[in-house]
Formats: sequence, structure tokens, C-alpha cells
Amino acid sequence: MKYLALALLLCVLMSLSDSQCIFKLRTPERENQTHCQDEVDLTWHPKKTKWRNSVCQDCTCDQCCYGYATPTRFPEDCVSVFDPKACQYVVHKKDDPSVLCPIFGAVGK
Repeated sequence: MKYLALALLLCVLMSLSDSQCIFKLRTPERENQTHCQDEVDLTWHPKKTKWRNSVCQDCTCDQCCYGYATPTRFPEDCVSVFDPKACQYVVHKKDDPSVLCPIFGAVGK
């Protein structure tokens, strides 16, 4: 029973490690600032806040992580298309975009 619980815990931790995050270097100068700048949009944000930038990254002053998962396994007759407004991939039939396909594996978020 212990091994089953450990295996389950490792599976959960492994799925969390697929996120793509960019960590920002801490410096004494940055520690004293009350705001930080998003490096993509060049917008300023108060410390200890969260925001989503124009490339679908969920950010804080310390890091930015992609806020979507990228499908890696889906049927061969389907295609994965990124919707930048919804910040998500949509997987649909190649010949009929109105028919969604199942996703069997993804990385990220």
C-alpha cells in the first residue's frame, strides 16, 4: 500500500514539473522596488500581484509561467491549433474544424 501511495505521489509531482517557467534573478536592487516590469509587454505591476501578459504567460514579479498546456498526443487525423485570445490549444479534425478530437497527452500548465 505504501508503494502505491508513493507511485501516485510521484505521478502527480511529475505532471507538475512539465510547466515552462522563467524565473527572474533576485538582486538587492529589485528587492527594494515596489513595482516590477513585465519583460514582454513592458507594463508595470505592483509587487505581490499576478497578471497575464500578451503571450499567455501568468506572471508575478519573481517568475512567468506559460498559462496553457501543449497537446502532444492526439489522433493522426487531427491537428492542434493555438488560440491566442483564449490562451489554449484546440485539437480538431484536419478536414473539419467543427469536430473536436480527444487529447491523450500534453505538457505544460
